[in-house]
Amino acid sequence: MRESSLSGNQLKCIALAAMTLDHVVSVAFPDYPTDWWIILFHIVGRLAAPIFWFFIAEGYHYTRNRKKYALRLLLFALISHFAYNFAFGIPFIPFQTSVFNQTSVIWSLFWGVIALIITDSERFKQWQKTALVLGICALTFCSDWSCIAVMAILEIGTHRGDFKRQMRGMMIYVAMYAVIYALFIHPVYGVIQLFTALTIPLFGCYNGQRGTWKGMKYLFYVYYPLHLAICGLIRLELHGDIGVMIGG
Repeated sequence: MRESSLSGNQLKCIALAAMTLDHVVSVAFPDYPTDWWIILFHIVGRLAAPIFWFFIAEGYHYTRNRKKYALRLLLFALISHFAYNFAFGIPFIPFQTSVFNQTSVIWSLFWGVIALIITDSERFKQWQKTALVLGICALTFCSDWSCIAVMAILEIGTHRGDFKRQMRGMMIYVAMYAVIYALFIHPVYGVIQLFTALTIPLFGCYNGQRGTWKGMKYLFYVYYPLHLAICGLIRLELHGDIGVMIGG
């Protein structure tokens, strides 16, 4: 079992590959086409976000300094905002075009860590924690994967050790996102969001080990904005300065 299982680094590499495929296809073939092979590429792309959510919760558990961890994500979210919006032709100043998809998922990942800190804190009463988490949901509604990313991180982080509950909670929130996506953006692409369930067997193979290479997290911090910048150049070359998805 140990020999056939996946390390954290291997799962992150799967996420990076899936994310890159999804983003390149999005800028190359804009406006939510429904050709079967494009749909297939986007289905593969659904592997990325849940892996990021999972390892944000894992990173929160293992980090020695949660404040530094959160601040590093905040800085990364600010940098990634410009890279993400350039990639897909979304204005840098939010809410000029829509309330949807105004910044990258990293904004939600940062607030997911803050939600975990609040939930674990003894300074707040339960009603205060609930109110603060609802406030965080409002702050992250405009990002990629919206506040669903925050709630998924909370489910995974607060139920660590209970795999079935982690996955069940994650998929309940993903299903909510799929319904909203289908109603307000595109019905077919709403259904596609449900294929995040393909990550569940991958998580079942996770061996709890980071992997031998310690620089994986730094690779992600460089690779994420870099690949988005390249996607933006592809968008400009193929289509000119236009938005290629909701928010643009």
